This record gives sequence, C-alpha cells and structure tokens, in this order.
Amino acid sequence: MRKRLRRWLIVAVCAAITLLGVATPSYAADGTPYQNPIVGAPNSADPWLGYYNGYYYYTATTWTGNIYIRKSTTLAGLKNAPETKVFTMSQTNATSNMWAPSMHLLDGPNGKRWYLYYSAGPSSCCGGQRQHVLESAGTDPMGPYTYRGKLNLMPNDAWAIDGSVMTVSNQNYFVFSAFSRGTGFGDGGLQSLYISRLTNPWTVAATGALISEPTLAWEKQGNPVNEGPYPLQRNGRTFLTYSASYCGGPDYKIGMLELTGSNPLSASSWTKKSTPIFQRNDANGVYGPAHHSFFKSPDGTQDWIVYHANSSASDGCGTTRTSRAQPISWNSDGTPNLGVPVSTSTVLRGPSGEPAGGSQGTIQRIQSFNFQDRYVRHSNYAVRIDPNVSPSQDAQFRAVTGLANNGSAYVSFESVNFPGYYLRHNNYVLRLEPNDGSSTFAQDATFQKVAGLANSSWTSFRSYNFPDRYIRHSNYVLRIDTISGSTAQQDATFRLVN
Repeated sequence: MRKRLRRWLIVAVCAAITLLGVATPSYAADGTPYQNPIVGAPNSADPWLGYYNGYYYYTATTWTGNIYIRKSTTLAGLKNAPETKVFTMSQTNATSNMWAPSMHLLDGPNGKRWYLYYSAGPSSCCGGQRQHVLESAGTDPMGPYTYRGKLNLMPNDAWAIDGSVMTVSNQNYFVFSAFSRGTGFGDGGLQSLYISRLTNPWTVAATGALISEPTLAWEKQGNPVNEGPYPLQRNGRTFLTYSASYCGGPDYKIGMLELTGSNPLSASSWTKKSTPIFQRNDANGVYGPAHHSFFKSPDGTQDWIVYHANSSASDGCGTTRTSRAQPISWNSDGTPNLGVPVSTSTVLRGPSGEPAGGSQGTIQRIQSFNFQDRYVRHSNYAVRIDPNVSPSQDAQFRAVTGLANNGSAYVSFESVNFPGYYLRHNNYVLRLEPNDGSSTFAQDATFQKVAGLANSSWTSFRSYNFPDRYIRHSNYVLRIDTISGSTAQQDATFRLVN
C-alpha cells in the first residue's frame, strides 16, 4: 500500500532601546508554548494546517468516509480542539479511505471560496483512489461544503492521490502523485509527481504532465515513491516539496524541486535537489517525517511546517502517525532550510503573533570583545568562540525574553537552526541543549544583560541562578565564571550584532 500516508522564518526588524547603556533587540509576541505532537492518533496523518482570520484550521487523513476540521486560536490548542465533521462521502467509488486533504482559498466561478481537495475510493483499499474536490458556501473554512466533482487527472481515469494547488504567475496548477511506467496501482510502475493546469478549481485543462520520478537512491527506500507534493514560495522563487520513499518505513522523507524554467508543465523546467531536505532523526526519536504542508504565523513573519511522523522505526503508515509542527528558516542562497525534526520532549514557542505571551527576539550573533574576529557558535552541542563563522547558522541565536524571568533585563539564547535548543550552563560549562520545560533548565538558560565589564558600550551576561558568575570564554570554550582581573573582564564582554 502506498500511503504516506525556527527555525524561525526571519524578518529581521531591529529596534534599539537603552537599558543600562546596553543596546537590546526588539521583540514581537510569541504564541503559547507547546510540544509535539500537535494532534495525536488516529486522525493525524498527512496533515494540512493553515491560519486564517484569527484561527488555525487543521485537517488530516481519516481512512473513513468522513472529513473533519479542527479550529483553534493557538497552535497548542489544536490538540484538544473538537473535530467537526464537514463532509460525509457518498459518491460512486468514493465512500471511504479519505487521504491527504488539502485546503486552498481560491477565486472561482462563485467568487472567493475554500476548496478542499482529498483522495478517496471504495471501502476496499487502495487501488480505487482518485482526487475529489469540495467547495465552501462562503469564506468560512468550516463550510458548509458542496461536492464539486472528481478531477480527471490521468488517462483512462487512472489512480491519482495527494493533490494540492500551486499558483505561478496568477495561474493555478494542480500537483499530485500518480504512476508512471505502468497502468496504475500495483502494477510495478513508479509513483511519481504530475501537474495539470486548472481552468477552474474543479476542472483541469488536460491530464497530468510528469515532472518527477523517484530515480535517486534516497527516493527508493522500501519502494520508489514521489508523493504528497506541496508548494513553498518566497521572493519570486517556487519550490515544490514532496515525500519520498515508502511511507511504511522509517526513511520516508522530504525532497524538493525548484521551478527554474518558465513552463511549470514541462519537466525540464524543474530542478531536483540531489539530497533530501528533511528526514528521520534517530537521536530525537522521530521516524518517517514527511507528508507535510506549510503555513504562516499569525503575524506573517514566520514560515512553519506541519508533518506527520512516527515515534518508532517499526511503525508503519497507518494510524500510529501523529502530526507535528515546527518553524523553518531560509538559507543564505534563498532555499528553505527545514532543519531537523524535533523530539516530542522539546518545548517549542508558539508561532509569532498568537494571542498568548512570551517574546520572540531578532536573529543575533554574539561577538567576542577581545577576539573580535570570533563569535559564539555551537558545534556538536558544545559552545565556543570561533572565527569565520558567518553566515553559519551555528553562530546565530534568537535573543528571547528570559525563560526564568520575563523582565526586560533578562535574556535566553535560542538556536536558529535547532529551534527549542538554548544555551544553558551545565556544571558551569555552556552547552546547546533542548528545553525540557523544567524550572532548572529555565534558570540555567537565563542571563541578565548588564553593561560590559571591559567596556560599558558592550554587554556582559550574568547567570540568573549563579549571580556571582558571568558568561566568559576560556581557551575559546564558553562557561560561567567568577570574574577577577582585566583579562577575565575582557573574556566576559560581548556584543550582539545582526
């Protein structure tokens, strides 16, 4: 059976205010802290999540003839939000096995409406799967919905799943997964990616054009699969991310195409990245992380991913999969950086702009006063000062309100490329570690900003729970120490720079 089944996007807005003569970063409101999964089993595979008019909306695979949507003002609130049934299927050969719903707000013949695309088939799984579409009565994502029809995506009405809408140059396209080099499900063909131009939200201009087959080794673990395509666009560039390899194994993962030509319907216009961009993380206990979508934070400043994953390498592609979410960032070359899937024990800050507290600082580097070519960076979770780290994300931190004290003089440093990981002292040595939610961690990871011990226009960072100690470097390694003498004062003086 072939079913699948921050990093924070940075908009650097710097504002300087004066506190004890020290320049400090500006802040925007974070949301409610949460831990993955955001939605647990059973209706939690192949998630779609969006934010619209003050609410998050969430839907996922049910394996039944029913489609449900959850609604919440916070990401954390989705876990316990009620499931509202918005549609029960009764169409010929489409009464069960609902997979991979995807919602899009589009201009159609009836004005702006929500369109909910899903895969479905008869009760016997899974060769009957085809793509279907619903239309909302207005602009409320909760509906009510009307069935608009089946999309005629492949010659001879062949198998097709996992569709979503991509808009390029004001033209809507439908991207989906079907079989190439064969006649359909179960005949030994390659499950691949296709695209069709939409003439309206429920009608395609022609059957699909092949744009990607699973040809690379990492796309063929278990079975050769390309499925679950979902677009991600930024600064005029279009990326089409997708799930690769067999969903029933731990190596289900995310790959990426980029539209580098002018015609989305032509395979030659797409360039495939040779390596996956998101995959299993055994250290964090996350397996098969894929079949995903992307969404914006409420204030529009961050990009986030929602995906499903298993907590055991032996789990398959059924109802064990749970939905997880985390922020993403962007590489210096303009490509998305999805990072690594975080552990379910990691406490994450909710998306920026939610109606709940916290604070989210701007991206900063921490420059040494007496070795000004060196910056604080993490390497294998150890923390030191090194030269030539720019633009390495290992040397980028988000200076956020202190985890143990939300006063304006207190700060914690969250890693940009390991969201949920903070600088904290452990036996007086600084390390990058995941926030376990404990008060001890919060205190170990909180520091008071004071005027620099060697130069008052710079900054020193006093330990919150050992106030006689300051962050300083010693043989380039960071630790907290009592400070005596001019050399130690210089070692304990830093500057936050963008």
